Amino acid sequence: MSVFQRLSMIFKSKANRALDSVEDPRETLDYSYQKQLELLQKVRRGVADVATSRKRVELQVQQLEQQSGKLENQSRAALQAGREDLAREALTRRSGLQSQIDSLKQQHEQLQGEEQKLTLAAQRLQAKVDSFRTRKETIKATYTAAQAQTQISEAFSGISEEMGDVGLAIQRAEDKTAQMQARAGAVDELLASGALDDVSGSSKDDIQAELDRMASTSGVELELERMKRELGQGSGSGTAPQIEEGDSRAGGPAGNGSQVQPYRQGEGS
Repeated sequence: MSVFQRLSMIFKSKANRALDSVEDPRETLDYSYQKQLELLQKVRRGVADVATSRKRVELQVQQLEQQSGKLENQSRAALQAGREDLAREALTRRSGLQSQIDSLKQQHEQLQGEEQKLTLAAQRLQAKVDSFRTRKETIKATYTAAQAQTQISEAFSGISEEMGDVGLAIQRAEDKTAQMQARAGAVDELLASGALDDVSGSSKDDIQAELDRMASTSGVELELERMKRELGQGSGSGTAPQIEEGDSRAGGPAGNGSQVQPYRQGEGS
């Protein structure tokens, strides 16, 4: 096999594969049906043409037969008038017309036979076209249903391009969400362990938070105990605390305000 033959075979195989990928069986069936209708129309037109020719021959035969009858009458009239020569001439013409009539009748028989053949062929072709149309519609319906079922199956299984894109988008969103959750958890753990400093100062580890809480509670308890002691001493003496107002001239340097001191038992007034 030569190089050109191999190239030709490769080109034909690739072209055939490309055509198969873009070919729609429904369109091919419709095209074939259209061609059959065109052929049927041509056959019917042929039948009509043959029938027209046959009818034209019939009219010619009728006209020639009328002329032949007229010549026969003229020959009889010529004989009655004693004109044998005219009668002979009329019969001679009638003989020529009869030859034409016989030829036209043969043509009429041939045309009639051809018309019958074409009519029978048209009927058979019509039956084939009707059968092909029924089969065509059945195949188209089956192909459409199979195509729809394939698309639905591909959509459910995620094989189709649209569903594949949606699946990839969902997968990317889930991956990003999981990554952000893992990052947030890691940062919280680092802040809780003290490995990272919280610039806002609001985040503390558990031990420091517990110590701060205990210190705050201890301070509150001490302040509460002191107030209880003070209130207990005041109620035992029966005397309310007094407030002394000092003179600005005797109590301190100029410009100082009055000082308020609580009265305690045992102190001089």
